[in-house]
Amino acid sequence: MNRTTPFEGCLPGLRPFLVGRVYANHNRSAAVRRAVAALLAALERSGEWGLDAGAGQKRMHPRLLAMDVTRHPTLDCVASVEDLPFASASLAVVISQEVIEHVADPWRAVSEAARVLKPGGRLYLQAPFVIGYHPSPRDYWRFTAEGLRRLVESAGLELEDLQPSVGAGSGLYRIAVEFWAVLAAAVWARLYLPVKALGAILLRPLCFVDRLTASSPAAHRIPGGYLAIAVKPPCAS
Repeated sequence: MNRTTPFEGCLPGLRPFLVGRVYANHNRSAAVRRAVAALLAALERSGEWGLDAGAGQKRMHPRLLAMDVTRHPTLDCVASVEDLPFASASLAVVISQEVIEHVADPWRAVSEAARVLKPGGRLYLQAPFVIGYHPSPRDYWRFTAEGLRRLVESAGLELEDLQPSVGAGSGLYRIAVEFWAVLAAAVWARLYLPVKALGAILLRPLCFVDRLTASSPAAHRIPGGYLAIAVKPPCAS
């Protein structure tokens, strides 16, 4: 999904660094990289096609079609995840990273993903749990582990894997950065962005706590987000 960045008012050269390399770490966690790499390797071996539903401006893999709601030269098509322009049972993989929270009807979006998947195809669904409001252009939902399970199973998919995408440290990090920025804005509204940028840099070490909390029996309580991998049953049409 084409996103409004959380540092839209920062200097042009600073904004990509803060968003891509510091603040928005959810797509670079070890858990996410492992899960996505395995799906893309299987896609490459099969020679079939997949979909990056909400690609923004990135090209993830040559056999992964890039789709978003706002036109960009890197995209293969412009469409909504609630109404996918693909034939039923035509794709081997659908990847959705940090998109579903921005969709007014996530159940319809996941049902559409299930529709276009071939029997045996897989949906990768990544969504936030503990994270601040981030409209792009809207921000509707947060998902617990049970919420993601219900979402994929209601579309007739079978859950294969469900785990934190980023842990409690990352969840605390995103909330702490927002807290200090909001508090600063109470003093002077124009302090919000500079304090958020400074907090994103200074509080970044909190994310390393993810490694410590990953083995906790209570790791599911406040992770930054979850990832789910679900398969379309072979008998499904």
